[in-house]
Amino acid sequence: MAFPLGLLAGLPYSWFCLQLVLAMTKQQQGSVRNQVVEMFEHAYSNYMEHAYPADELMPLSCRGRVRGLEPSRGDVDDALGKFSLTLIDTLDTLVVLNKLDEFEDAVRKVILNVQFDNDIVVSVFETNIRVLGGLLGGHVMATMLKNHGKKMHWYKDQLLYMAKDIGYRLLPAFNTTSGLPYPRVNLKHGILSPLSRTGTESDTCTACAGTMILEFAALSRLTGESIFEEYARRAMDFLWEKRQRGSDLVGTVINIHNGAWIRRDSGVGAGIDSYYEYLLKAYILLGDDVYLERFNTHYAAIMKYISQPPLLLDVHMHNPTINARKWMDSLLAFFPGLQVLKGDLQPAIETHEMLYQVTQRHKFLPEAFTTEFAVHWAQHPLRPEFIESTYFLYKATKDPYYLHVGKSVVDSLNQHARVPCGFAAVQDVRTGNHEDRMDSFFLAEMFKYLYLLFAEKSELPFNIDDYVFTTEAHLLPLALATVCQTCSKNITSMELESKDRGILSHTCPSAQTLFPNNPSYARKIRETYRDIVPDASLWTSAEREKCMEPSRPSELSSLQAKDFVSSGMEHVEILKQMGFTVVSTNDGRIQLTHTPDQAASSQNGQHGLKFIAEIIELAQAQTKAEMASFAVQIISPPFLGQVVLAAGPAHFGMDLTKQEHWVKGSLTKAIPYTACLDVTNSDEVFGKIVLAQRGDCMFTNKARNLQKVGAIGAVIIDNVEGSSSGASPVFQMAGDGENTTDITIPLLFLFHKEGTILLDALNENQNVDVLLMEKSKQLGQENKDEERTIAEITIHIQVDSVDPQVAQLELGISSQSCPGPESAEHSDENADRLREAQSQEVAAKQEETEDHTSAPLDWREEMDAFEGTNKDEL
Repeated sequence: MAFPLGLLAGLPYSWFCLQLVLAMTKQQQGSVRNQVVEMFEHAYSNYMEHAYPADELMPLSCRGRVRGLEPSRGDVDDALGKFSLTLIDTLDTLVVLNKLDEFEDAVRKVILNVQFDNDIVVSVFETNIRVLGGLLGGHVMATMLKNHGKKMHWYKDQLLYMAKDIGYRLLPAFNTTSGLPYPRVNLKHGILSPLSRTGTESDTCTACAGTMILEFAALSRLTGESIFEEYARRAMDFLWEKRQRGSDLVGTVINIHNGAWIRRDSGVGAGIDSYYEYLLKAYILLGDDVYLERFNTHYAAIMKYISQPPLLLDVHMHNPTINARKWMDSLLAFFPGLQVLKGDLQPAIETHEMLYQVTQRHKFLPEAFTTEFAVHWAQHPLRPEFIESTYFLYKATKDPYYLHVGKSVVDSLNQHARVPCGFAAVQDVRTGNHEDRMDSFFLAEMFKYLYLLFAEKSELPFNIDDYVFTTEAHLLPLALATVCQTCSKNITSMELESKDRGILSHTCPSAQTLFPNNPSYARKIRETYRDIVPDASLWTSAEREKCMEPSRPSELSSLQAKDFVSSGMEHVEILKQMGFTVVSTNDGRIQLTHTPDQAASSQNGQHGLKFIAEIIELAQAQTKAEMASFAVQIISPPFLGQVVLAAGPAHFGMDLTKQEHWVKGSLTKAIPYTACLDVTNSDEVFGKIVLAQRGDCMFTNKARNLQKVGAIGAVIIDNVEGSSSGASPVFQMAGDGENTTDITIPLLFLFHKEGTILLDALNENQNVDVLLMEKSKQLGQENKDEERTIAEITIHIQVDSVDPQVAQLELGISSQSCPGPESAEHSDENADRLREAQSQEVAAKQEETEDHTSAPLDWREEMDAFEGTNKDEL
C-alpha cells in the first residue's frame, strides 16, 4: 500500500517506526499459525504412537508414563490415574485446531478403552480440571459438531455419562464437616474404606478446594443432577467465610475439618490462583451475582496489598503490609489474563511486560524467580499461563506487539524444548537440561492458546466467544447460565459494605470503551517498564529505542560485574561496546582486554573501567564468604570411613559448624518414606538417623515429624532420579518462612546418586552407622592437612607497557582438589600464569562444598537461586 508523502510527513516518527517494527502481515500470522499446528501434530502424534493408552508421554525415553512402573515423583504423580489422561485432556484442543477426524477417533478411543474403576489414589483437583473438564469439553464439542451436521452423527452423550461417573467418584472427598474436599480420593474405594489408602490428610490448598465450581456446575446442568453444583458451592462458601475480614485475603493452605489456616501467606500464584479465577468465571458462566461481589471484594484487596506494579508479591493475610517472600512463582502469570476479563488493563499490561522480559532473560519463565528477576526455582514444565495472558491481552487490545510475544514463545519451544519424541520440560532454564516429562496441560492449554492467538475467527469451527475457558482451558458454553433456573443460590450472605468499585465492577469490559481509536494505549504503559529486567535482551527495548529515538547517541546501559553472565551473548556484546576484547580459553576462562579508545563512546569506555573495579571488589568480597562443606560418612564395616558423601545443609535445625565433632548414629528409613505424615515405624526411628525422601511437603514438616518420634538426625534424599553432587550446585534446604527454632536435630541433603549409596548400604547390611558433619571434621582427617575443594576465581589485570590505557582481565571458575597429582597440575598451571603476569594480580579463592566441572557462573544469581531453593513448597 502506498502512502502519500504529505500523509507520511504528518505522522509522528515514533508511531510510523513502531508500526514498521511491530506490524505482522496476515501472511506472517498465518505462517506462525501453521507452525503451531505442526508443533501440536508433533506432540500429539508422538503421544499416540509411543505412549497411548498411558497417561502421559515421556519424550526423552519415547514411552508412556504408567504410574507404579516409573519412579515416584511425589505429588506430581497424583494427576495420573491410568485413564489416558493426555488423550482426555486434549479432546477439545483437537476441535479448536480443526483436527475433526482426529477428534472423532479420539472420542471413540476414550469411550471404548477408558474406565475409572481403578484402585488408585488421585488428586481431586487435578482429576477435576483435567479429566472431568476434558470429558465435558469433549462432550460439548461433540454435541456442537453433531448439531451442525459436520461430524459425530453416531454420538449419544457417551462422554457425558463418563463425566458423571468420574464426578460421583470424586464426591466422597467432600465428606468433611466444612465441605472442603480432601486433597486425594481413591477412584475405586473412595475415602472411608480401609482399602482407600487415603483420607488421613487434614489440609488442602485454597485453589484445590476452590477450583471445582465450573466443572461441577456444568456437570449438574448438563445431567440435571444438582448434587455436584451444591457440593462445589458449599466449598466456595466456606472459603469465603474463612477469609481474613480485615484484609479480605485468604491464605494458601487450610485445615479441611476446622477451617484453621495452616499457611497464611496470601498471593495470586501457587496454592490460591484458580480460586480467584473461578469466582469471576463462575459469575460469567452461571450468572450468579454473589460470585462477582466476592471476586470484586478479593480483587480490591489484591490490588491494595499484593499488587506492587509490575510485581505481584505474597503478603501475610493478617498483616498484609508485610511481604511474605521475595520471589514469585510462574503460576501467577495467569493473572494478567484474569485482569483482562475484569477490565483492568493497565496492571495487566504492566505485569505481563515484566513477565515477558523475564522469559527473554531466561528463555522460559522459571518456576520461580526473585524480585531481582534471578532464578529461584529453575524448572520450566512447559506451563501455559504466560501465553494464556498473552492471548487475552491481544484479544482486548489487538496490539500486534502480543503477536510477536507469542512468536517468541513458539521459537523458544522449538529451539529449546523440542525433541524427537515430542517436547520435553526444561529441568533447568540456566543450563537447558531437559526433564523426561510432557504434561497433559501442554497439549490441552499451550497449543490451544497459541493457535487462537494467531488464528482468525473465520478459521475456527465455532464462535469462541460463546464459551468460557476453565483453568485447564476446557470450553464450557455460556448458555449453561439459562439451563438450570431452579439451581440453589449461595447460602452465605454477602455482609459487605456498599462500596463504589468503579464502572467495571458489574459490566463486561469493552476494548472500544477502554481505549477507543488509540492503538498506542498499551505501548505507552509498557514504555514505563521497559528494561525493568536486566539482561532481558528484548528487541522491544533495544530496537524500539533505536527506532523511536533515532537522533540519540548510542549509549549503553551500564553492566554491573555482579550481574555478568559470561555465557550470555548479550553481555559479551555489552562488553565489546565498553571497549573489551573477549577471548575464551580452553580451561573455561574468559580473557578480557580493555581498550577505552575502542569503546562505542567515551561514556561506554568509562563503564568499562568501572566494570574492572567492580570485578576486583567482587572477588575480594567473595574471599570473605566461604561456605562450609558438609558430608555423610559411613563408618561401620565394611566401609570403615572410606565412603564420604558430599551433602548440603539446612537453614534450620542443629548447626553442624558449631559442633566440636559430629553427630553419630545408626541409619533407618522412615515409613512413610517422605515423612510428610505421622511416622509409623517410631520404634525403629527412635535414637537413629533417619533417611527420608524429598517431596510431598516442606522440609520443616519432615524434620518435625521425625524429631517427634525421637530421631537424632535426618538425611533427606533427592527425588530427582540421576541428580548428583558432581553435576549440581550445593542444595540448601530452606525453612517454611515461619519460626523453626523448635527443630533441633541436624539435617543434611543428599542428591539421588549419593542417596542411593546409603540406601544400598542399608539394604545390604544389618547395621549402618554414619556421621553427619562438617566435611573438614571427617573421621581419619584429624592429623592430616585439611582436604577440601577450592573454586578459584582469578582476576588478572595487566597494564601494557606500551599503552597504559589497555587493561587485561582473565575470569573463570576452575575446580581443584588438594593435595593430589591432579590438583598439583592445576597448581602448576596457576603458578605459571602468575609468573607470566607483567603487573598486578588479584586472586580470590572461594571454598565450595563439592567438586564442580569447570564452568562460568553468574555468581550472584547462583547464590540467590540455591540459598533459597525449596521446590517442594510449590
